[in-house]
Amino acid sequence: MKIAYCRVSTLEQNTARQEIAMNEVGVDIMFIEKASGKNTDRPELKKMLTYARNGDVLYIESISRLARSVKDLLNIVELLKAKNVGLISLKENFDTMTPQGKFMLTIFAALAELERETTLQRQAEGISAAKMAGLRFGRPIQVLPDNFKAVISEWKNGKVNAVEAMEKLRMKKTTFYKAIKEMG
Repeated sequence: MKIAYCRVSTLEQNTARQEIAMNEVGVDIMFIEKASGKNTDRPELKKMLTYARNGDVLYIESISRLARSVKDLLNIVELLKAKNVGLISLKENFDTMTPQGKFMLTIFAALAELERETTLQRQAEGISAAKMAGLRFGRPIQVLPDNFKAVISEWKNGKVNAVEAMEKLRMKKTTFYKAIKEMG
């Protein structure tokens, strides 16, 4: 039986392109998932691995859809191999039922992991450079109203309660107390 596993990383993405490719090769059943590939704890992946039987062939659009790391990919391939299930990747054009396919799988998996790690390294370097250049990340700094100190003084002296002070300052509770804490 021809089985397919299709995955995208976020709910906003869709698997249409992968599903079309799988229909073109005539798969009998598809397991479709919208989840990060950072680990193998994915419901549809588990269902697919449980469903796969002796003599089945698993089709994937790309190895990056099945696993993000060489370790995870090779573990999945070992599970498939133990069940006598082949793996065919359409993008990388390999078939684990051949010696050449097994060899290519190892190479492509290593390249995919290298690409992922390189991307993460570049991202970290970019963030570091931006911070060194003075770029600030996160929420913008709260600009306090001109009358902040006067209203806080009234609050501390008991002339107004906290709710009245927040209303005067047009501040939410968390912002109000955070500003007081930062004030010292």
